[in-house]
Amino acid sequence: MVKLKGLKCRECGRKYPSSPAHICEFCFGPLEVDYDYEALRGVITRASIAAGPPSIWRYKDLLPIEGDVAVGHHVGFTPLIRSQNLAEELGVTELYIKNDSVCHPTWSFKDRVVSVAVTKAKEFGFDTVACASTGNLANSVAAHAAEARLKSYIFIPADLEQGKVLGTLVYHPTLVAVEGTYDEVNRLCSEVSDKYRWAFVNINIRPYYAEGSKTYGYEILEQLGWRAPGHIVVPCAGGSLITKIWKAIRECTALGLLERAATKMHAAQALGCGPIVTMVKNDTDVLTPVRPNTIAKSLAIGNPADGYYAYRSVKDSGGYGEHATDEEIVEGMLLLARAEGIFTETAGGVTVAVTKKLIEAGVIPRDESVVICITGNGLKTPDVLLERLETHVKIRPSLSAFDRALAELKSQSTQ
Repeated sequence: MVKLKGLKCRECGRKYPSSPAHICEFCFGPLEVDYDYEALRGVITRASIAAGPPSIWRYKDLLPIEGDVAVGHHVGFTPLIRSQNLAEELGVTELYIKNDSVCHPTWSFKDRVVSVAVTKAKEFGFDTVACASTGNLANSVAAHAAEARLKSYIFIPADLEQGKVLGTLVYHPTLVAVEGTYDEVNRLCSEVSDKYRWAFVNINIRPYYAEGSKTYGYEILEQLGWRAPGHIVVPCAGGSLITKIWKAIRECTALGLLERAATKMHAAQALGCGPIVTMVKNDTDVLTPVRPNTIAKSLAIGNPADGYYAYRSVKDSGGYGEHATDEEIVEGMLLLARAEGIFTETAGGVTVAVTKKLIEAGVIPRDESVVICITGNGLKTPDVLLERLETHVKIRPSLSAFDRALAELKSQSTQ
């Protein structure tokens, strides 16, 4: 089965052969993978998917990989959790957490896109992979490059959280810390990619890399018994994830895997870096870049590459968007941990906080199903909680000391 036609421009529709390219030479629009859906129709079924491995590669026929899978054999198929406690806290009847904070091997959804990108880079014959990153992508590219026995160059803003820096260095890449914002790092990487024959996963390999995000959507649908939820709340950085989850829903409907789908996509961003949500709230397709100022560094992209397409996904689905302040982000992290025992990074605090606001505003009706996307692990960003959490009791190692401390705690709780 030949499933790939090549690449095509998302703006003018111009066709290109499969290659490490991401910009249309005619109109400078972004390129995306062009599938032969007629060839796929009837070949991909619920049964054929269920017979696949418990990873993103059960959806290989819907991904831009033509040869063998090179890396990421255990990536994805993360839990979709029916969250009764959080549902009660938020006052809704049917709430789920799609928990990619436990995605193998680096604990974020970026493992999905990177395993596809690195596999494609090997297909193209590259010996070096690279990326510009706000943290999670850095971890994942370094890890999958190590697995693939490829060299890697990782470019990050110099003020990145130390947990994410260490989580990259451990895989022995060449780490380049740049004194600037992510957008400045990304501009530098565009220049580097023009000079060196490296596979930049989010530049010249971007059309293939982005397709890995579709698996997040496929899993939600399959884990709900091939039923589309009423609402999905997605954190937005570059804007690709929300567009690809929406694409996954439309693909599954077109291929007959879903009987019907009326899912509304909702964009979640930090107030200190929320240009996509601003587009949605102002109902404009013109993106105004911003300089990030938020604790949610994994979402701190002030000029998102897929900002327009994220806006279109929200509008076309009938969804909405909302910002979260830094204080609301922390409260969202603590709420999810207290209610469901899930420790998420700051991006997850954004989606929880935004979901709460959308429910309270009536944008998400309380009797409709909703999925909250948790995309990274809280162990990567513990610093934001240091001033909010403390040890309750410190005692000498004796029962009498504990008894006195316990009595004091009980006394305090009744005051």
